[in-house]
Amino acid sequence: MFKTRLLSGIVLVILALVLIILGGPTLLVSTLLISVVGMFELYRVFGVEKSPLAAAGYLAAAVFYADMQWEFLPEPMLLVMGFIIVLMFLYVFSYPKYRPKQVMAVFFGLFYVAVMLSYIYRIRTLEHGLYLAFLIFLCSWGCDTCAYCVGKLIGKHKMSPKLSPKKSVEGAAGGVAGAALLTAVYCLVFRSRMELLPEEIAILSGIAAIAGLISMVGDLTASAIKRNYQIKDYGHLIPGHGGILDRFDSMIITAPIIYYLAFYFMQ
Repeated sequence: MFKTRLLSGIVLVILALVLIILGGPTLLVSTLLISVVGMFELYRVFGVEKSPLAAAGYLAAAVFYADMQWEFLPEPMLLVMGFIIVLMFLYVFSYPKYRPKQVMAVFFGLFYVAVMLSYIYRIRTLEHGLYLAFLIFLCSWGCDTCAYCVGKLIGKHKMSPKLSPKKSVEGAAGGVAGAALLTAVYCLVFRSRMELLPEEIAILSGIAAIAGLISMVGDLTASAIKRNYQIKDYGHLIPGHGGILDRFDSMIITAPIIYYLAFYFMQ
C-alpha cells in the first residue's frame, strides 16, 4: 500500500510540474477536467452524479472556465443566477424526484470544487505565476507531509477528536511551520528568477503559513462530508490516495488564499 501510494504521489508531482510549466490553455483544460471529476465524486455522495442536475453543474463549470479564457460574460453573477434558475427548473419540473439538499449540493459543488480549483490557473497568469503556482502544491502537500511527520513524532493533543482523531495540535503547528520553511527555501532557490527582495521572501513565507493553516480546514471539511455519509474515499482514481477530492481537498481552499494574498502583497 505504501509503495502504491508513493508511486502515485511521484506521478502526481510530475504531472503537476508539467501542467504548471506548460500553463495557458493546457493548464486551463486540465484544471477543468480535474474539477469535473471532483464534482462527479462529490455529486456521487449525494446520489445525483449522473442526473440532469449534475449535468447542469458540469456545464456551468465549463462555461465558467471558458469565460476565464475568452471573457464573454458581461459579469460573473450572470452565471450564478443562470445556474440557480436552471437548477430550480429541474427541481420543479421533475418534482418529487430530487430532494432540496441534492439541489443545494449541486450548487455548492460548482463553487467548492470548480471555482476554487480555478485559482490554480489564475495564479499562473500573474507576474512570476510559474513560480507562485508551485506554492499551492508546496503549501498544501508540504503542510500535509510535515504535519504527518511531526504528529507521528510528538503529537499528543488531539485537534479534532471526533472528526479526525489522528490529527494533533502539534502536527498542525509542524505543518504550518513546515509550509513556511519550505516556501522560504523555495524562494531562496528561485530568488533571482522571481526577482524577490528579502522582505518579499518573508511575505511569501507568511502567506504560506496562513495558507497551510487554512488548508487544514479544507482537509477537515472533506473528511467531515465523508463521515456524514459514511464513506472512506471519494473515489479510486488515484491508487493509494483515493479520488480527486481525497488528494486535492486541502488545495481547494489553499489556491484562492495564495492567489489573493500574492496578488495584493506581491504585485
